[in-house]
Amino acid sequence: MVNQNIESRITLLGAGPGDPDLLTLKGVKALQTADVVLYDALTNEALLAHAPAAAIKVYVGKRSGEHSYPQDTINKLMIDYALNYGHVVRLKGGDPFVFGRGYEELDYAASYSIPVSVIPGISSSIGVPGLQQIPVTHRGMSESFWVITGTTTSGEVSADIYQAAQSKATVLVLMGLKKLAKIVEIFKAAGKHNLPAAVVQNGSATDEKLIVGVVETIAGLVQQENIKAPALLIFGEVVSLHPSFKKLIKQYASIA
Repeated sequence: MVNQNIESRITLLGAGPGDPDLLTLKGVKALQTADVVLYDALTNEALLAHAPAAAIKVYVGKRSGEHSYPQDTINKLMIDYALNYGHVVRLKGGDPFVFGRGYEELDYAASYSIPVSVIPGISSSIGVPGLQQIPVTHRGMSESFWVITGTTTSGEVSADIYQAAQSKATVLVLMGLKKLAKIVEIFKAAGKHNLPAAVVQNGSATDEKLIVGVVETIAGLVQQENIKAPALLIFGEVVSLHPSFKKLIKQYASIA
């Protein structure tokens, strides 16, 4: 039965890439007024401390390849809690609208005439490289960047990667670790064997791990270092600005 005495509303909140200190102040304020928090696998549970102790916290565990709840179920839970409890904060990793299916949730809520507000989060596609001191654009080196999903809903590599590999843009691939070998072949086919590349595991978290190489070597380094998802793939000349890449150049020079 729907509680007629409450004001139903939903906030789609981006939690950022992992470090709980990267949540926005507006995000903190939203959590402080939450009656229910629905949170994903890629959000830091430390953020739940901002919500009232009496608030209901529900783990909905969406993660690539490990969906504890189908999207349709999450949509229905979000509406049910909003109608019966009031303010639902839908806490999502990164930014809700960067491969976060945020608009699907917004649209579903609108079909029930429930007001929805959106609070952006720092997307891992930009925030994680920045934390590693890798700019996604740099004067004279990269005039643009592509943010691409590594795996489409059909399970294939995104067709956009073929086009991106032909450009001089920085290419940032989310959810692409399992497709790394194929992505590497795409860059090689574009003549980019020696293009600087990096992979960041658990970006911004305490167990963050970075490897830096070139297209030719990056897949082997990932295997050697046992890199696991979630991981961000970065391809582009801007990776050469990272201090560890400069050390690689010196090592290759000494071998030569």
